[in-house]
Amino acid sequence: MDSNQKITQPLFSYRKFWAHRFGPAPFLPMSRADMDALGWDSCDIILVTGDAYIDHPSFGMALIGRLLEAQGFRVGILCQPDWNSAVDFKKLGKPNLFFGVTAGNMDSMVNRYTADRKIRSDDAYTANGEPNKRPDRAVTVYAQRCREAYPGSIVIVGSIEASLRRIAHFDYWSDKVRRSVLPDSKADMLFFGNAERAIVEFAHRIAKGEKVSEIRDLRGTAFMVPTGWLPSDDWDAMDSTSVDTPGPLVKHADPYAMESGSNSRSTAAPPGEHSVRIVSREERLAGRRERRAHTVIRLPSYEQVKDDPVLYAHASRTFHLESNPGNARALVQAHGERDVWLNPPPTPLTTEELDAVYELPYARRPHPAYGDAKIPAWEMIRFSVNIMRGCFGGCTFCSITEHEGRIIQSRSEESVIREIEEMRDKTPGFTGVVSDLGGPTANMFHLTCKDEKIESACRRLSCVYPDICENMNTDHSKLISLYRKARSLKGVKKVLIGSGLRYDLAVRSPEYIKELVTHHVGGYLKIAPEHTEERPLSKMMKPGIGSYDRFKQLFDRFSREAGKEQYLIPYFIAAHPGTEDEDMLNLALWLKKNNFRLDQVQTFIPTPMAMATTMYHSERNPLRKVTRSSEQVGTVRNGRQRKLHKAFLRYHDPVNWPLLREALKEMGRSDLIGNGKKQLIPAWQPAGVPGKSLDHGSKGGSHGQPEKSAKFQKPDVAQRVGQRPARQPGQPVARPGRPATPQRARPSGRKP
Repeated sequence: MDSNQKITQPLFSYRKFWAHRFGPAPFLPMSRADMDALGWDSCDIILVTGDAYIDHPSFGMALIGRLLEAQGFRVGILCQPDWNSAVDFKKLGKPNLFFGVTAGNMDSMVNRYTADRKIRSDDAYTANGEPNKRPDRAVTVYAQRCREAYPGSIVIVGSIEASLRRIAHFDYWSDKVRRSVLPDSKADMLFFGNAERAIVEFAHRIAKGEKVSEIRDLRGTAFMVPTGWLPSDDWDAMDSTSVDTPGPLVKHADPYAMESGSNSRSTAAPPGEHSVRIVSREERLAGRRERRAHTVIRLPSYEQVKDDPVLYAHASRTFHLESNPGNARALVQAHGERDVWLNPPPTPLTTEELDAVYELPYARRPHPAYGDAKIPAWEMIRFSVNIMRGCFGGCTFCSITEHEGRIIQSRSEESVIREIEEMRDKTPGFTGVVSDLGGPTANMFHLTCKDEKIESACRRLSCVYPDICENMNTDHSKLISLYRKARSLKGVKKVLIGSGLRYDLAVRSPEYIKELVTHHVGGYLKIAPEHTEERPLSKMMKPGIGSYDRFKQLFDRFSREAGKEQYLIPYFIAAHPGTEDEDMLNLALWLKKNNFRLDQVQTFIPTPMAMATTMYHSERNPLRKVTRSSEQVGTVRNGRQRKLHKAFLRYHDPVNWPLLREALKEMGRSDLIGNGKKQLIPAWQPAGVPGKSLDHGSKGGSHGQPEKSAKFQKPDVAQRVGQRPARQPGQPVARPGRPATPQRARPSGRKP
């Protein structure tokens, strides 16, 4: 096996499976009656999901289902089956090839629980928002029920939940390190990241009779193997402690180095003596690539990281350093007497392949079985179009990079325009307003490294922190062109941008900001400074507040020139690792100075495998070499301090005033209590308004949700920040969390 050097087969070049003669289904079948209507006696593949079935490319199982259908397979979908027994898992019969299991577009734990671990009252991915339609850790439960329903069937798992649990990980909801989802689910294989390539090849190989236990060379897959297993004799295992070395993370390969042979020479030696050949740099690099392709990095075992936070931080850092598809090595981690083996990440799709995936024959609406029921997630994205995937921001609190990768995969302008036209013509209720052209971020469309050799050799955790890499292309001209063509389409009245904007990139292209502000802002534009203070920002890998100030200047200028009154809606995080009380106080003072009044607040919540989660659990900084004496990170985890940090974000709420008065006195900042303009809170309490106390004995967490759900109140017209009116049709809104394999999805962490 050579998973790094194996030639990637084009996604749509496989010979179609025999069942392609049935043609595409109006909807993938959800019942035996649906199968009978299609003339099917059985399904080749059955996908199990915790979401309602919406046949739209923003929903992972619809995308994967249609992709497999395009390969000629008969694909059925089991949506939100009753997990209390195996009965519902037999509704479509036994699949001829395999079950594919996913929790849905969101992690089931984030979907089901509020940040303080209480059951949510609704579910955006369920008809009428009905809660409790999926179990905790749905991937594990569904996989076990598939096994129970049909023993001996092949079961594979994927989506955001499986992807972020592919190795031992800290689990916030149980407050402990849990095993990889593979041994718990008993799945035959795990597919992580954007899984189109792997799942298409896997399906064809299973259909040809290959045993699942013999398929070990697919990038983007993980599986269980005997301890010490290696693919062949020419493979080597390397301990992870030899990988994480001191010094800079990156030393770029020189793309202009002399070609092999152009700067090499040999020295003749007398007979009987050894000859010496001077090897060129290019040859040395080629040799290193060959060795890397046959090397697996052994991470500390589950048993070790479970009990040792420092080893956990070290394993997390090593995992993230081996995430570039161009140079990542395989990883292995012992779990008891067996190993979890991870192949390198998947090779990104080309623009042509991504276009083809998004232009499959989706019905672009929920399955008719739901009748007139409202599915909130569908209502929010029905008039939006995904134009790219991936993110090179590397924000430590966000899981997009761990799932979708850092390399941006963009669609062509022509493909996006065709989808807008199809949405205009086919989607019921379209009024001419496109609610979003975006993805994980609004403005990384076709932004890539300037040189493929540099990109394939890079080991940076972020392309934009601490500064934008000099090798990163920041030209927004292709996005500007797309905006102009989209809004000129017949029947399109307005194109809004609802995805979060990466403003530190945008300031590199003032023309883009002008285009955006003049034509594509529906009164409000959301951006995410996350904080004002360097201490927490350095642990988030976010730019300083100066970048926000520069963007705001351009935003205000172009809004005035366009004759529009428009507002920036910034988002901030409380209680992020590395944040101290003083940082939150300074943020509160900044908010008051700028007349921001946050309605809902966001408090950091640890999600599996994110770098900030590693900081939260280990209290070490994995952004640098991890040792017993390496930098420690302050963690906000007790209820007392979390309440305080949330209260600072809502300094204007009288309910929080008693708590803040007490804290300010403890901090020696009583000068900020009073009625002056430069004081944070008044000394008086309104009659009848209850107040919170710091409750020194409290140990429970009090976490806000990590998605972008904050609203702002407008204190005065002069500052253009105020009481936000009810959302008008077409105004951009925050999307629900949307990570799954492999669609546009915002994971449990936030972006950008």
